[in-house]
Formats: sequence, C-alpha cells, structure tokens
Amino acid sequence: MDLIKKRILIIGSNGKLGLGLARRLSVNGRYEILCSGIEEKQTGPGVDYLQADITRKNSIKSLFHNFFPDVVINAAGYTNVDLCETNKELSWNINVKGTENIAISSWAIDAHMIHISTDYIFDGKEGPYTEEDVPNPISYYGRTKLAAENSLRTSGTRYTILRTNVLYGSNPEDGRADFALWAAESLKKEKQISVVTDQMNNPTYIPDLVNAVINIIEMEKQGIYNIGGAELLSRYDFAVRIAEHYGLNKELIIPVTTESLKQPAPRPLKSGLIVRKAERELGFTPTPINETLEHISL
Repeated sequence: MDLIKKRILIIGSNGKLGLGLARRLSVNGRYEILCSGIEEKQTGPGVDYLQADITRKNSIKSLFHNFFPDVVINAAGYTNVDLCETNKELSWNINVKGTENIAISSWAIDAHMIHISTDYIFDGKEGPYTEEDVPNPISYYGRTKLAAENSLRTSGTRYTILRTNVLYGSNPEDGRADFALWAAESLKKEKQISVVTDQMNNPTYIPDLVNAVINIIEMEKQGIYNIGGAELLSRYDFAVRIAEHYGLNKELIIPVTTESLKQPAPRPLKSGLIVRKAERELGFTPTPINETLEHISL
C-alpha cells in the first residue's frame, strides 16, 4: 500500500528560512513539496517551484489550485526594518495583505497554515517574552507583523504562529548573509564592524527552527509558539563569540549603542523569546551557540 504523502507548500522559499525548509523537507519521503516566491525561479535545491505574488489574491488562489496543499508555510515577508519605516505601503501589502491572502486560500481548502512572526511585536522593555505577554510594537515593521498575526487569528484558518528572532545558520553559497555570517566574513577580511551592545536576544539557529516546523507538521499543533536559541546575549557578545570560535580578531568589533546608529526604525532592546512552551509541547531543544558554529563553514 502506497504511503499518502502530505502536500506542503513553502511560500518565500528563496529566503534564509525558506531555503532551509526546502532542503530538509524535500528529502523527506513522507512529503510532496512545492516551493513558491516572488522570484522567477528557486535559488536552492532542485524542487518544484511556481512564481507567485502574495500581494495579489488571484496569484495566491491560482498557486493553491495548482497544488491543493495540506500544509502551507508562510516564510515570506518584507523584513528590512528600516525600509518598512520609510516604505509603509509596500510593507503593509506584503506583511499584512499577503498574509491575509494566504489565509483566505488556506481556509478555502482547509489547509493548516504555519506563519513566521517575530519578537519585534514587543517593545523590548521587559523581555524576554512568553507567548502570553501583551504585544506593543514600536516600529512599523513590528506593527505589520502584529497586524498579520491578528488577521490570521481571526481568519477561521487552522493556524500556527511561530515567533522567532535573529535567524542565523545560512549556507554561505546561498548569498543570503545573516548576522553571524556577516560578522564572521567581515572579520575574516579584517574589516572593522560596529555592533550594538544594548540589543538583547536569543539568536535562533535556522535548522532548529526547521525542526520546530517539522514537529508542528507531524503533530498538527496549532496556536502560538516562541522559537529561539538557548542563550540570551547582546549582539556585541554574539559577535565576540563568533570571533572567538573562528579564531578571528575580536578587537575589530567596535561596541556601539543603538541610539548612536540613528536608524530610521526604533529597535526593541531588552528582547528575546522564552521557549518553554515549545520545549514542553513540541519537544523543541535549542542547540547551544558554540555547537551551531561548528556546523557553519566559512
């Protein structure tokens, strides 16, 4: 008797998380995968791919009718925090309207929608945060991500929201530099880098987040879960840990404050996400930073 495979649609499959999901899910014999993004083609593994624009309802409707997924992973988003502040219409259309369009099509065929959110829905005054803490975004990016969560929660769709922060663990060949890769490659070239000392997070290793998504698919868990790393530390301390691990010159890391950077969008400072619920209900176990760096080759 042939195994009935779960049909999984990955939207935003050319991003850091999307590529990680595509690689892992495409080699699992229990799944049938379709990837999608705004780009003309998939940049990662050789999987089926259809171009679609999440800001256009008919584009998403057509995508769904080509595949009829059981599970939809929304890893798409406009994530440049400063550009969200200066290009609010585009930010809203992608992060909020795009999520609504995916939710509508998910509801129409009773697909389970897994949506990626962020710690930027919080103000960063009293972190780290649990799933029950009251959001209070201070940037336009954070407001769009909270609005997306709220639209999904009221859509009638079966959903899981994963809040995460500071994703790292990208493959260098993907051309999608995350914070860890940027810091390591800059220091390797003996470039000075300025890194903030007053933004606290628990950075999330992308393969850990992929594991959490797979557990949610398998367990059919719904609701809101925080997914983050095992260690809460500043961006500066994270950069120093990276330098020490690879034997790079940490004297090139210049400590600065967030205020001194004069960025268009405010940042939550004392942030981070408490992951006890995910540990308890999903069997989630974050990998220690030093161990994750063993798996990142420069």
